Amino acid sequence: MLSPRLLAGLWMGKTAIWLNRRFGHGGTSFPGGIGRRVAPQILTALARQLKRGAMVVTGTNGKTTTSKMLAAIVEKSSLTLTHNRAGANLVGGITTAFIDSATIGGSITSDLGIIEVDEATIPQLVREVQPKGVVVTNFFRDQLDRFGELDKTVSLVGEALRLLPVQSIAVLNADDPLVASLGKDFPGRVLYFGIDDRSYGAREMLQSAETRFCRLCGHPLTYDWFFFGQLGHYRCSHCGFERPEPKIKVTGIQLKGEEGSAFTVETPRGTWQLELSTPGFYNIYNALAAIASAIRLDLPEKAIRAGLQGYRTNFGRMERIELEDGRRAFLALIKNPTGCDEVIRTLVQNRGPKRLLVIINDNAADGRDISWLWDADFESLEPVYPELRSVFTSGLRGEDMALRLNYTGIPAESIRYEANVESAIRSALEMTEPGETLYILPTYTALLESKAALTRLGHSPHYWEE
Repeated sequence: MLSPRLLAGLWMGKTAIWLNRRFGHGGTSFPGGIGRRVAPQILTALARQLKRGAMVVTGTNGKTTTSKMLAAIVEKSSLTLTHNRAGANLVGGITTAFIDSATIGGSITSDLGIIEVDEATIPQLVREVQPKGVVVTNFFRDQLDRFGELDKTVSLVGEALRLLPVQSIAVLNADDPLVASLGKDFPGRVLYFGIDDRSYGAREMLQSAETRFCRLCGHPLTYDWFFFGQLGHYRCSHCGFERPEPKIKVTGIQLKGEEGSAFTVETPRGTWQLELSTPGFYNIYNALAAIASAIRLDLPEKAIRAGLQGYRTNFGRMERIELEDGRRAFLALIKNPTGCDEVIRTLVQNRGPKRLLVIINDNAADGRDISWLWDADFESLEPVYPELRSVFTSGLRGEDMALRLNYTGIPAESIRYEANVESAIRSALEMTEPGETLYILPTYTALLESKAALTRLGHSPHYWEE
């Protein structure tokens, strides 16, 4: 039974959620913030009621998709779930999810918690929730005005891992040397995942990497194979650090463009053939992280298969929206060079007539520094220039984006800038003809605006209705 103060925080948070949804705002972080101001220990009090504890997912790219994939597997296991599915991954948003999940009397009846958390927030989250495991997807340069150097981000996650209960586990990406290095100092159990198949990638680094140096000794890493960014098969000839052998690994990949992928995955339970409807090579990493977590949670193979094969992207993570007259919109979050490059790569692989709308904001949640636009490989759009029927930019820094696209070779007169996000989406949709796809590439707060605009235009439900 919660104390009167905790109950007051819970009820005020629930009231704020109801009011926000009543007026169409959704209620992601604000209600949790109210609850915490009244009762600072409310998240701890609610999270400790989870019957089987919580799994936390963090990292630069992929944490939303990984946590949603894992949530889909949990639901196919006939287990109940508390999950910050709106993607609000600071402590306020996570607290909102728990307040929403609790009964009016303050009970959490869920079996499991699946929590996506921001890298800077994870030490505090681990202190308050004490999860049974942490999944780390990757580390890339992102929001430098918040995090500073990338090493600070890695250090924050490393600090969180050291705060875990002794029985907890770290689920780490073996192919990212920054992530894998965390396993060296972690006192608990580590489960690594990675990709062994070399049908994708190259022997030479084709993209900018966040690091070419060993985090343990500072000497250059030697790579036998690159996938993207610094992810690949590596070793340090100076100190002996090398890619750990993953227990969960992909050994065969077939990419199918917008239709997703098929791959073979080897696990301690056997070798499985899986299909994924979520497009993009990098989403295979997200699926691997979800599989590794599900195995750690002892979820059945049948549920893992059903959860992944039935998973459909939403909330702007390669989200496909079917429109009338055979038209479609494709919504893909971009927020740093590596993630943006992979979105562009997926766009280029999908041939046919298309429209493009890039929406750039520089609010605090996006990161004030947008210089990363010049590091992202927008030049790789060149093969599909003949297929681009129109190009729009929008958002607070939409004019900067128009300039960036102009430098790729798109004539300035072919780029249409509209400051208002909803107006830009409406105009781009009106120009999209039957059989065409409108690709909408927003930064984080621009994604929230885009989803709200698509809802008002009748093309997407509210996130809590999805």
